[in-house]
Amino acid sequence: MDLFEEPNDNAHEFSVSEISGAVKKAIEGEFGHVRVRGEVGRVVLARTGHLYFDLKDDRNVLASVSWKGQVARLAHRPEEGMEVIATGRLTTFGPQSKYQLNVEDVRPAGAGALMAMLEKRKAALAAEGLFAAERKQQIPYLPEIIGVVTSPTGAVIRDILHRLRDRFPRKVLVWPVAVQGQGCAQQVANAIEGFNNLTPGGALPRPDLIIVARGGGSIEDLWGFNEEIVVRAAAASQIPLISAVGHETDTTLIDFASDVRAPTPTAAAELAVPVRLELLNWLDNQNARLSRSLVQTIDLRRQRLRDMARALPQKDHLLDGPRQRLDVLSDKLEAGLKNAAARKRLALTEASGHLRPSVLTRLLTDSQRNLNAWDVRLAPALARVAERRREALDARVARLRPQALAQQLARTEEKYDGLTVRLSDVATRAQQARMDRLQSLDRLRETLSYRATLERGYAVVRSEGGVITTAKKAGKAGALEIEFADGRFEVGQAATKPAPKKKDTPPTQGSLF
Repeated sequence: MDLFEEPNDNAHEFSVSEISGAVKKAIEGEFGHVRVRGEVGRVVLARTGHLYFDLKDDRNVLASVSWKGQVARLAHRPEEGMEVIATGRLTTFGPQSKYQLNVEDVRPAGAGALMAMLEKRKAALAAEGLFAAERKQQIPYLPEIIGVVTSPTGAVIRDILHRLRDRFPRKVLVWPVAVQGQGCAQQVANAIEGFNNLTPGGALPRPDLIIVARGGGSIEDLWGFNEEIVVRAAAASQIPLISAVGHETDTTLIDFASDVRAPTPTAAAELAVPVRLELLNWLDNQNARLSRSLVQTIDLRRQRLRDMARALPQKDHLLDGPRQRLDVLSDKLEAGLKNAAARKRLALTEASGHLRPSVLTRLLTDSQRNLNAWDVRLAPALARVAERRREALDARVARLRPQALAQQLARTEEKYDGLTVRLSDVATRAQQARMDRLQSLDRLRETLSYRATLERGYAVVRSEGGVITTAKKAGKAGALEIEFADGRFEVGQAATKPAPKKKDTPPTQGSLF
């Protein structure tokens, strides 16, 4: 064989499409079904509904795609930064000369990845204000209709109905949904929106309260209630909503967006309605108190009326004085009328002596002459006054400029709007500063509390004399009480006469072991 072989000019010539098809067939035949673990990089959702993203490790990147139909069936939507296990098949894309992974299923790589994604989603939704306390509504005291979003075949709905029947029977509308798996989040969100879209008082009445309930389970089982679509539906609900997903230790994002979180579905039913027998007893007590109050009030008013009646004089004695004064005045009436008539007659006689026709004629003539003189002067005077008033009015009209007044009004309105915006900004910043200060003080209080030390495995030893800080005092004590993070128990024989129970005090440094 020669050191340098001559090129074989008789080799078959492939077209570009033939090479591309052969590579595609080889890759798909060798990697027909693969599972790939990696970190999600760039994620793009096309307008067509197809999802394009990258899977990467510390050295390489694998382009991945999920078609529109596959995206709808994904249990977990890939998000940038997640570590996932993707299942699918390798294929090629000839127009760009690249290979890619057609992803059919995406699973987070362990519970740690799920919790990291949950915390990231929680922080993003909290930043939008969906968990703010001011958004939460008051739960109605006694709702007429309660809507329940849960599985119709599980024990949860039976527990809720049983507890409502025991406490206070109410009308219940059940919206059946899947409480885990694919489609769970969309069905729960549709149920919440559907209850809100019902017409109050219609053929199917709108509920006054919504309970979203599910039994306990793993984080994967409860994941549907952590989806963003469910959280947004709960936050946008105009009907007060109670979340009862999982047991007391289970926490999902819908718990933060709901108006009230219940530790269990049974507790949600207890929060929804009061106890009917307790209400009836309370009403009976109030009726009894009202009856006693009315009887006592009437008795007091009756006694007061009797006391006041004894202080009043006799009715016959009330007219004695006026009757006597009437008799005295009646005796003087006749003489007084005669004297008055005589005085009036004398005055009339004196006045008639001064009344003569010539005097009246002279007075009338003088008045007529004065009236004529004033009549001649009145018309010119009125004309002069009117002319002066008209000139003064024209001068004032000339000084009025509507354009200047409009400009001044516009400047005043602009200044007022600026002051309003500044005042609103200052108030918002002041409120945020107070909230930050309050949260900081609360965290400091939790940090300085001795109970936080108990959570790390320490304990507090007490006796009748107080906190025990040394082994010598512990040996002398007749009985010891040891407090752990989850409770207390006593050691030794208690004293014959127990000391009064004191309020727990923070232990000193020597009392922790």
